[in-house]
Amino acid sequence: MLHLLFNTPAHACVADLDPAGLVALAGGGAPVIDIRREEEWELTGVIPGSRLLTFFDEYRRYDLPAWLAGFDRVADRGSPFVLVCRNGIRTRRLGRYLHGALGWPGAHHLAGGLTLWLSEGRTLDLPPEPSS
Repeated sequence: MLHLLFNTPAHACVADLDPAGLVALAGGGAPVIDIRREEEWELTGVIPGSRLLTFFDEYRRYDLPAWLAGFDRVADRGSPFVLVCRNGIRTRRLGRYLHGALGWPGAHHLAGGLTLWLSEGRTLDLPPEPSS
């Protein structure tokens, strides 16, 4: 499965967004999905209104069926959604896979990730407390 994720055709489309584009899409109802790990959320905070749905663990492993089950509860197949990570590398790969291999046409990602968001002086919220 890792091979599929990292070898999705380059023509599989994930749209690059800048922070203003993310704000515009989110304002129109597109979910913003932060795929980073919990310790990353705690370190920096999260974009206001983000849905937190970790994809890779600290060893770069993932459970695609489990992640997709959560993703299906957050995103609608025909509607735009925005993926967020630290630098935009993980989200570009995941977005290409979601679009190219799984047929999710609304894939967008914050190109430059949280690094770009913060460089523009944009604010972050504290992540929610983990549910116990």
